[in-house]
Amino acid sequence: MLWGSDRPDATAFLWDFSMGCGFAALILVLMQFALTGRIRALTSPYGADIVYVFHRFVSWGAVGLILLHFGILYLWYQPALGELNPLTARWELTVARLGLLCFALMILTSELRKRIALPYRAWRILHILLAVVGTLSAFAHVLGVGKYSAMTAAWPLWLGAATVWAGFVVWSRVLRPRALMRDPWRVVANDRERGGVHTLTLRPEGRPLRSWKPGQFAWLTLGNAPWALRDHPFTISTAPDRGPEISFSIKPLGDDSAQMVKARPGTIAYVDGPFGTFSVDREVDAEGFVMIAGGVGITPIIANLHALQSRKDARPVILIYANSTLQDASFREELDAIAQDVRLTIVHVPEEAPDDWAGESGLIDQDLLQRHLPEATRSWPHMLCGPAPMIAAAAEGLIALRTPANAISFEVFDLV
Repeated sequence: MLWGSDRPDATAFLWDFSMGCGFAALILVLMQFALTGRIRALTSPYGADIVYVFHRFVSWGAVGLILLHFGILYLWYQPALGELNPLTARWELTVARLGLLCFALMILTSELRKRIALPYRAWRILHILLAVVGTLSAFAHVLGVGKYSAMTAAWPLWLGAATVWAGFVVWSRVLRPRALMRDPWRVVANDRERGGVHTLTLRPEGRPLRSWKPGQFAWLTLGNAPWALRDHPFTISTAPDRGPEISFSIKPLGDDSAQMVKARPGTIAYVDGPFGTFSVDREVDAEGFVMIAGGVGITPIIANLHALQSRKDARPVILIYANSTLQDASFREELDAIAQDVRLTIVHVPEEAPDDWAGESGLIDQDLLQRHLPEATRSWPHMLCGPAPMIAAAAEGLIALRTPANAISFEVFDLV
């Protein structure tokens, strides 16, 4: 951009560094709309859950750059900031402060959503509004200041960036929901499982789900239009071999999920997916599998096990399954049935075990893993899914046992 235009007048290093931080922050902000747009070309190599975690940390980085941009000006070039009163301040500086406020509120409400009991749908609406207003404010600030954006070569850059950004917004908020409306689903069964989990079975009324792999997930909307922002990510708990019907196993952990488990047969649904890479299909050369699940984290595991069962896969599987109690172990009988057809070893780990229990109990740690994972399993794929503390403890134990880091994968459930 600089080579193609008249070079701006030389200024002090800190001033230019501050400007660079501001431009870099704007680019990172624009990138967030691509990361959260559920674009398969971006999510397929890594998994949508990992991309959303990346989005979270990059957002922190963007706000950090904005604060650095502002902080340098505040400490060394305070006259450039002008007045704080929005009634008398220059408009391009007022919109900059508005953008900073929006981005700061986005970070705070996302990180503290559960602590402040902000409902999921209210948070999503607020998040979208703050993102759009903050981004428009940032664009207005850059164009209003004009020192760099007014350069001849800069206009194609900013016009292109604005067009791409608008395209992502239209795609994610208008075109994709419209496409989902053409392929509705219907709830045909609602079965209660152990541990308070409900399995909802859906039948397609339009195009069925295509090209999905065991262990993947989808965003599910029940009883509302796709525009209602009531979709939640859930693992598809059935294997693709079952046919066009799919199932979601849901535990009522929040306001929306508590309503979703009450869905009756005939309820309309919309399915946006599949997404995710937590699948045995990615490990065609594996000699066996180690699967570690906690609570409702068993859902992608059960889907993968069903796939191995239907394919008569002879590879051994060791499943370590942690729950609060044995009674909370969802799909316990189903796992026993799968073990009749698959070389499946199940290690139940109740946190609170009955007096007559002779198996493992407590929490998953290095010692427990060492007792049940022979040395020969170190190179097997290790698939972890469950609460974040359990995943962290299990991963730490596996690393301590010299399990290669590239042999450990996990599914992130709690995205926000």
